[in-house]
Amino acid sequence: MRKFIGSIMLASLFIVSCKQEKKQSTPEKEEIGDQNNKDKESDWQLLFDGKTFDGWRGLGMDKVPDKHWTIEDGTIRKLNNGLVPSLPDGQPIEGGDLMTIATFDNYELYFEWKISKAGNSGIKYNVSEAMSQKYDSPHGAIGFEYQLLDDKDESYEGLKASQFTGSLYDMIVAENVVLKPVGQFNSSRIIVNGNHVEHWLNGKRVVEYDFESAQLDSLYQISKYKDFPDFIKKRKGHIVLQNHDDDAWFRNIRIRVLESN
Repeated sequence: MRKFIGSIMLASLFIVSCKQEKKQSTPEKEEIGDQNNKDKESDWQLLFDGKTFDGWRGLGMDKVPDKHWTIEDGTIRKLNNGLVPSLPDGQPIEGGDLMTIATFDNYELYFEWKISKAGNSGIKYNVSEAMSQKYDSPHGAIGFEYQLLDDKDESYEGLKASQFTGSLYDMIVAENVVLKPVGQFNSSRIIVNGNHVEHWLNGKRVVEYDFESAQLDSLYQISKYKDFPDFIKKRKGHIVLQNHDDDAWFRNIRIRVLESN
């Protein structure tokens, strides 16, 4: 009888041990929201509903340039320029960056994205439409850019370190970058809370800086933006998807408004 009871106890311990091991080996799913998971799903606002361009328009336009941007399988797709039809005279159909109609100042932005082989794109924030049209093309945004790139493609070997994925483009180099293979979706977050800003990529913080800091000002002075007055000032700005030459896909774009610290 004692042997029988002992066998049952050993079997029970083995089953519990297996369950614990299985639980520990299950990878944690990345949560959308702050790292303490204190936010609620109701705090989040969809910027893209997966079906329409409601809430979006082309920069400097009253509509979406839909020969360059399309909705495909629940994503916003930026078509590569080779797929964009030409006008009867052979000239390209005018495109432009795609921007939110609404503006934001303190927020957490979450989005998922993928690019094609050798792809190059970006998502911009702190964007003034008036400043963009004054200093850039009529339909191109000037703003802080979270860079999206096929980092390992040999065609980008000569780029500055601050021009690779996750970086604050041309100013701050991203660290701890771990990308999914080309063709798979990555997850990213941009947090603007008061003067403090963070870039996240696939669950890891890769950039951190502050508006009105000596660090940001010194990097601005040697960047491509140095001739744009007030560029580094924080503002209530648009969120912008870049109209680059390459294919890019965006999905699950949502935002959570924050109370400034």
